[in-house]
Amino acid sequence: MNLTLERGARTALLGVSGSGKTTLLALAAGLEPPRQGRVLFRGEDLYALEENKRASLRLAHFGFVFQDIQLFPLLDVFENVRLPLAFRGDADAEERAREALEAVGLARRMRARPSALSGGEQQRVAVARAFALRPLLLFADEPTARLDRDNARAVWELLTELGREQGTALLVATHDEALVARCDSRYRLEAGHLRAA
Repeated sequence: MNLTLERGARTALLGVSGSGKTTLLALAAGLEPPRQGRVLFRGEDLYALEENKRASLRLAHFGFVFQDIQLFPLLDVFENVRLPLAFRGDADAEERAREALEAVGLARRMRARPSALSGGEQQRVAVARAFALRPLLLFADEPTARLDRDNARAVWELLTELGREQGTALLVATHDEALVARCDSRYRLEAGHLRAA
């Protein structure tokens, strides 16, 4: 399969459960090596890099919203959003974390632990964390699955704002038809083949 993601473009990845959407996201993000073929980012083969260099590249340029959210349970909401920014060495980590949490409507829950949040709130924290990093490429695995319609719309607006402001490319695996309809291109994964949808 061949897939090219352009700056600022929103690309939807469709397919039934078990078709390999999450695996394709992991391959494209440099998290899981392919058995064959190459994954290029700005012309550089991700899997020709040593793991520590690949990890540095991910931290610098990629954002993630995973289906299983992956918040740190012992950190509060603010710390969960600030941590990757601080780890990257961003001087404005605290300000960016606050801005991102305000953007997803969670400023009042900044000091709550993930266990005190609803599933939808946890998903919004994950989106805020990705948004705060201002990535060039954002991978999202069912980012609106746990959200009601209003929050899903707000999250989608936030994700697309990245593309408008920073030229972030978005690759999203989803079953959300409203979200799919607003993507620039759509692909369906079936039996290991990627086809335009």
